Amino acid sequence: MAPGVDSYLVVFAVAAGVTLVATPVLRRLSERWGLMVEPDARRVHERSTAVLGGVAMFIGFLSAMGVAWLLGDFDVVFATASEPVGIVIAALVMIVFGTYDDVKEMSAPAKVASMVLAGSILSFAGVTVLNLRLPVLDALILSQDLAFVVTVLWLVAIANAINLIDGLDGLAAGIVAIAGLTFFVYSIKLTDEEVLLPNNIGPLIAIVAAGVAVGFLPQNFHRARIFMGDGGALFLGTLLAASTVSVGGRSSEPFAGQTYFLFAPMLIPLIILAVPVVDVLWAVLRRTRARTSITTPDKEHLHHRLMSLGHGHRRSVLILWLFTALMSTLVLYPTYTGEGEAIMVPAAAVLVLMLYTVFHPILRRRTT
Repeated sequence: MAPGVDSYLVVFAVAAGVTLVATPVLRRLSERWGLMVEPDARRVHERSTAVLGGVAMFIGFLSAMGVAWLLGDFDVVFATASEPVGIVIAALVMIVFGTYDDVKEMSAPAKVASMVLAGSILSFAGVTVLNLRLPVLDALILSQDLAFVVTVLWLVAIANAINLIDGLDGLAAGIVAIAGLTFFVYSIKLTDEEVLLPNNIGPLIAIVAAGVAVGFLPQNFHRARIFMGDGGALFLGTLLAASTVSVGGRSSEPFAGQTYFLFAPMLIPLIILAVPVVDVLWAVLRRTRARTSITTPDKEHLHHRLMSLGHGHRRSVLILWLFTALMSTLVLYPTYTGEGEAIMVPAAAVLVLMLYTVFHPILRRRTT
């Protein structure tokens, strides 16, 4: 029997509550130990800021997983210990290496190697892509070697996308909170429709990721008193990768007439995470055309461009949050209504938001 929604809400509350309490503690420790990020030409913050936010979120994650393990409702999820343990170890790898990069700075190849290690741990633990369904086509049953490669590449892509979007106060945490909640609700629908097995760990990891992001936001929204750093961004990316792999890569059954069938499950997180995914693809293209390393930092990301248009720090974040919420609605609305035409309403809202984003600063300048 699958865990009840009330049990998931308890886990969410623990993840958010513990992170909320741990974050100011880690902020003070970061200040005491001199682990601060100073303003520079590449960053937009204006004051020295603590950088151990990822550690606070990891504490919230461990607490939530512990409570889930103690709750009898999740016995079916923890019946096979390899997946939960694998996710915890992979998350620990990302926190350790990411935080080290925040403090000492790692080379780009070393950072990628740490992501490959985390992805490998997930795959060996059984958190791997077993089936790959493409739009309109039948599901592909992946060989063990190909499943390993796809899983590792997926983690590297999602983790990097979250890391690159973490450029404004509260931006990455808010997007992960929205994406995690959306993917949780989507997964619960698939479980109710018996597309997912009750022991699937994906919904649990999605709700925990959302919880730690929500608990972190009060200290991270503009003006942020603490950053999640690469450690936190890569950690959150790992949780989202593990959750989406567990859900999207496990079922070969079509969810006829609804979003699951129309877009294919492994494309759903790409729709929900459209903001960071588009940002990372544009960054790769931009740097390739400029013949520079794809790891070379710049100030041409989506959030930088919004600020260049004339949107302030907070408004730029809220616009990207709203865009993520609307893209999430594109997934959830037709999934729950069973009507493909239902995507027209959120699609129209996305268009209105894009027009507002472009023309609001222009109209404001003309009236002043």
